[in-house]
Amino acid sequence: MKTNKYITISLFAASIMFMTACKDSFLEVKDPTGEPLEEYYTTDAHIKEALIAAYDPIHWPDWSLGQYNALNIDAEIMDDNFWVGGANKADNIQWHKLFNYEGDANNTLSSLWTVDYSGVKRCNDLLKYLGWGKDLTEENKKSYEMQARTLRVYYYNNLWHYFGNIPFYLENLSSPYTAPQLKADEVYKQLIAELEAVINSNVLPMEWPSSQYGRVSQAMAYMMYAEMVMYQKDTSRYPQALEFMQKIIGDSHYGLMDNYADIWKESGEWCKESIWEINYDDNNNERGWSSPMAIGGTVMPTLISPNGFHYLKDYGFDGDGWGFLPVRIETYNMFNPADKRRAATCWDVRGTTYTNRYQDTHIWLAKYIAQNANNKDAGFDANLNYNNNLRVYRFSETLLNAAELILDKDPAKALEYFNQVHTRAGLPAMTSITLDDIIQERRLEFVGEGKRYWDLVRTGKAASVLVPDSYGYRTNSWTEKKKYIPISQGELDSDHNLVQNDY
Repeated sequence: MKTNKYITISLFAASIMFMTACKDSFLEVKDPTGEPLEEYYTTDAHIKEALIAAYDPIHWPDWSLGQYNALNIDAEIMDDNFWVGGANKADNIQWHKLFNYEGDANNTLSSLWTVDYSGVKRCNDLLKYLGWGKDLTEENKKSYEMQARTLRVYYYNNLWHYFGNIPFYLENLSSPYTAPQLKADEVYKQLIAELEAVINSNVLPMEWPSSQYGRVSQAMAYMMYAEMVMYQKDTSRYPQALEFMQKIIGDSHYGLMDNYADIWKESGEWCKESIWEINYDDNNNERGWSSPMAIGGTVMPTLISPNGFHYLKDYGFDGDGWGFLPVRIETYNMFNPADKRRAATCWDVRGTTYTNRYQDTHIWLAKYIAQNANNKDAGFDANLNYNNNLRVYRFSETLLNAAELILDKDPAKALEYFNQVHTRAGLPAMTSITLDDIIQERRLEFVGEGKRYWDLVRTGKAASVLVPDSYGYRTNSWTEKKKYIPISQGELDSDHNLVQNDY
């Protein structure tokens, strides 16, 4: 539960560390007190500010730098569970272009690139400042270091998934502020070695105390490790990934919630099923139309809710959503009527009247749907400040990862892991399973959580599943060339050595 917002950042700390894209100015760090950086970052308190600043970009993707890029939506618009929606095909045009696998340098996730490199830069800053600390305990120094290194892998992991072939550096750049662009496989090798070093240090706790929820943990690192090696299909590391999943499964802090729908309530945030979430809060928000990257809530529920919907008494929402990410009818129909996840996932308002938007099906993602109760404490610009945390890693994914990783060696154990998720949904236990069963269970379990697209790519199913639809919305097919999306024109102009992805 959110008794407070745990990891936050003040505007002061943000001003110390803020920067934008790959231009010279983004590498300039200034202390607003006027003290030289070498004198300011000598205390535990000030270095802790830099650590908090390194966390801050995880909150930015839903809206910053002129784009809406909620991470779950960025992935879901390229799969087969949703339409893009919005007002029309020109509304958030980069989503519509990427949905149809026709993105280009001017229609891509440009702000996501900048956000994640901002995070990388802030992590590098923190690691540099650690050497200046005069009153740091060895315990705090190691904790700050491993948090920053884990966050850096997280930011690079986002860039690697979407762009593949990216500039890579572990120390901040000097003039001319460029870094070698590594191939995707080389990026993976660097990241997985860095993540293994963090994990092997055993510095991070498996779970933080509730007052520190939002920090990266050992369990979060385990989940990111499994995600990366499975996406890379690095079979040599599957046994290690399985061991990490089994460590989480055997840890008493974690488990499945009895009721799937409870996960998505405010009271379900940081429940026993949650391994890592990105915190958002509507209390004392500083975020507004003039300050998109300040602390506060998320705009994502506004993005994915119906427009002109005035059924407060019946549905708890009376407002103007923007109509992005309508659920496909086929997605609703794929659920067994007995599957409890259907109602918790699909907000079915067929039969109600509101302002229809493009590709509107009258079915919406219930997990993050706008509810008036979730932004009632916002002081201003309430539609930007819902308090819904973004669930990134859940225990059910741990179980399904483990089932997939152990399937060939121990089918009975894989079935045990699988059935914990399957029967929680109210479905009868399976007696045997295949890899296809696990992938389908992941689809049902994680609708709207940004997992499906990556599963289709890594399992080789994307080319046969992501094809033109019967509605005429998606007219192109996914091909292997579409695995990495285009790098933005602004970045290509900033560094003429960057090579555009062959998209």
